[in-house]
Amino acid sequence: MLFSHTMVCFSTCRSSSPFLLATGIFAASMPMIMSLSSAALLLRPSRTSSGSSSALMSGEDCPVFDGLYSFCQTYAGGSVGGAVKLNHNLCDIAVNWAGGLHHAKKCEASGFCYVNDIVLAILELLKMHERVLYVDIDIHHGDGVEEAFYTTDRVMTVSFHKFGDYFPGTGDVRDVGHSKGKYYSLNVPLDDGIDDESYHLLFKPLIGKVMQVFKPGAVVLQCGADSLSGDRLGCFNLSIKGHAECVKFMRSFNVPLLLLGGGGYTIRNVARCWCYETGVALGIEVDDKMPQHEYYEYFGPDYTLHVAPSNMENKNSHQLLEEIKCKLLDNLSKLQHAPSVQFQERMPDTELPEADEDQNDADERWDPDSDMDVDEERKPLPSRAKREIVEAEPKESEVQKGSSDHARGFDTTIDENASGKALDAGPIQIDEAGVRVEQENANKPSDQMFKS
Repeated sequence: MLFSHTMVCFSTCRSSSPFLLATGIFAASMPMIMSLSSAALLLRPSRTSSGSSSALMSGEDCPVFDGLYSFCQTYAGGSVGGAVKLNHNLCDIAVNWAGGLHHAKKCEASGFCYVNDIVLAILELLKMHERVLYVDIDIHHGDGVEEAFYTTDRVMTVSFHKFGDYFPGTGDVRDVGHSKGKYYSLNVPLDDGIDDESYHLLFKPLIGKVMQVFKPGAVVLQCGADSLSGDRLGCFNLSIKGHAECVKFMRSFNVPLLLLGGGGYTIRNVARCWCYETGVALGIEVDDKMPQHEYYEYFGPDYTLHVAPSNMENKNSHQLLEEIKCKLLDNLSKLQHAPSVQFQERMPDTELPEADEDQNDADERWDPDSDMDVDEERKPLPSRAKREIVEAEPKESEVQKGSSDHARGFDTTIDENASGKALDAGPIQIDEAGVRVEQENANKPSDQMFKS
């Protein structure tokens, strides 16, 4: 059963890909990035111009460039902002196609990834959810995310990737986690040319079992598009529909879902893929025929959304896939069912960055052009009189103030009336006089205000 009325929040920052030009809604703060990365100071604008700033940049795949820190703030902020929206139940699915930089480590940039926005988003989700599931369908192993949560049972990482002589070289099926996190890291090593049918022979039964055993409160899905057929750096043979089937399957569990981007080096196919998967998230079938738009010529000569996979050889035999599936299902059978979380201190909730509309737009009643009379300068008057006496007899004090003005011209008459009233209500007269004297001594500015 799918979400009945799916609310999708887009927190995408600027992207170089067609169809994906949007504005970030949340910029990651300096303390937020520093909480993850010890090397974050090297990304600050004051340091990026110096030679020492490249000390922790890994080889040539993570160059230093102008605006690097702002870039990291923006894409990481998009992922954290999506997590905040999910935590506040403002949407069912949050999308940040600019995020998904899964190779960055705590102390180094790696694989075109400078700050690991996925880890930041998961940490945000853990403030509200006991368990979070991370699924990675990028062709490269999600080593940075796995490393961050390798020893905890609150985050399960599942990565489907090319394994062997291929970057980053990690993600063996025997890498299962450590200490409390043992068996909470699942790695699905694949070979060249895997197609839709073979891919989902593993994906659906494994993820179905994970959802049954782990019971996550939220899911983060990294949708790297370099696993598509025809990618310049990839070697898989997935179609756009086969790739998007993973999104559709995760959506079917009705669990808060954060969709992130990732790799992808044939740009027009990346745009095609994430455009179609946005439609899947919304429950909308996007037409294959591409409409006229600014980047129309990028998609010739067919000008269609979907691209047919190639005829490359699938080196993943059915026997090999069955062995991998059985091994990983066996690992899942060793897990404690839906591990609980002890009471512990946690980071304070992240406030939503959007300002309150009620504060920005004044209410009509307070509009200076409004016909309604409103005393905006009215403030409570200071008084030393007891609160209960003033509230119990508010009308008596007003009568006393009015009679005091009248008494200034007719002292003799008031004295005679007061002596006559004292025979009927002596005790009340004493209390009223005490309150009146105390208020007159404490509220002299108030008397002057009433005179004016």
